[in-house]
Amino acid sequence: MFDNKNRYPAAEAAAQPLRNPVSVETHRAARGYRLQRVRQQLKAADCAAILLYDPVNIRYATDTSNMQVWTLHNYARYALVFAEGPVVLFEFHNCEHLHEGNELLDEIRPAINWSYFGAGSRSGEKAVAWADDLRAVLRRHAGAKARLAVDRANLEGLDLLREGGLTLVEGHSLMEQARRIKSAEELELMRWTIAVCERGIQRMHDELCSGMTENQLWAWLHYENVRHGGEWIETRLLASGPRTNPWMQEACERVMHEGEILCFDTDLIGPYGYCADISRAWTVGHVAPTAEQRKLYRLAHEQVQHNMALLRPGLTHREFTERSWDIPPAYWHNRYCCTVHGVGLIDEYPALAHKGADWAGSGYDGVFEEHMVLCVESYIGEQGGREGIKLEQQVLITRDGCEALSRYPWQTDWL
Repeated sequence: MFDNKNRYPAAEAAAQPLRNPVSVETHRAARGYRLQRVRQQLKAADCAAILLYDPVNIRYATDTSNMQVWTLHNYARYALVFAEGPVVLFEFHNCEHLHEGNELLDEIRPAINWSYFGAGSRSGEKAVAWADDLRAVLRRHAGAKARLAVDRANLEGLDLLREGGLTLVEGHSLMEQARRIKSAEELELMRWTIAVCERGIQRMHDELCSGMTENQLWAWLHYENVRHGGEWIETRLLASGPRTNPWMQEACERVMHEGEILCFDTDLIGPYGYCADISRAWTVGHVAPTAEQRKLYRLAHEQVQHNMALLRPGLTHREFTERSWDIPPAYWHNRYCCTVHGVGLIDEYPALAHKGADWAGSGYDGVFEEHMVLCVESYIGEQGGREGIKLEQQVLITRDGCEALSRYPWQTDWL
């Protein structure tokens, strides 16, 4: 529980790790639901299978992970998921043992890495072997002329697959659509990640003091995430004082001083690979804010609360955008890049542009649905101003509106 000093949990309990409340049955049900979602998208697109290279997509479809950040830029493992057929994981050298007990996998084969890092001057030869291997598996389960969705791949590989008679379909959007709607079991996994993230936020709150560096403070979020089984943090978005305006500056060795604004955006990938994306702002030393700091915070909080109140099933993206909070002209230039975005294993579809010129240039319509999870964003800071405020709340679309998934408190005494 929160107490009247915004401490979560009580400081004396912080030394003890939280207890993971997720059962084996819940985890198994979540992974089964996700595979079903992928197969539904494949059938709707008339695709026999999808080739996955993005480690987040592989995690979603197969619930396997292996060196997730490294494989974001090294094409060393991939998966082939059939709409009606097996799930085949092509795994990195001698890593089959990592997935013992995973009932989703029908076959594990050695991956053929034909990137220049892995194959050097033999990359062309390895690419041909890779294409032949994939076509053999596809031919066995779907025929030689199958329609194959692909989330991402190098150009040479795509050409080789086409030359072999396959029809290729853009698959990244299929996976975004699959990941959009969360099951009850997925939400249990996400709530656990959020609890871990909030423990990290509270640890930062309790450790924050004048004279420490931004990096020293940010390390506490990593510490709590890793010790609870979390995986990585996508950004390093923590800034203090004048580095809070404009936003998007990442943590550095700057020494923080009492009374300055401190803002952060967690972007935390926690247990089971789910994301907790939460932003809060304090003063260094937790001293009373100045009148200007209080004003910036009040406006950012107002934007988040106004836009949260709009969200409900059946509302279109366009309707939401037209009714969204009007950013005062003084803060328009430094506005955040979107008003809301989806979130699941990572930031996901949709990401909605602001009204006016932003919508005209990059807005797209769609419909909010029950069981979507979104992050509602705000950044308030004048162009050329000394400080700014970044706030963000993670919410679930419910039958009647939205529910805040993060319960970490706001600075209500600043309002």
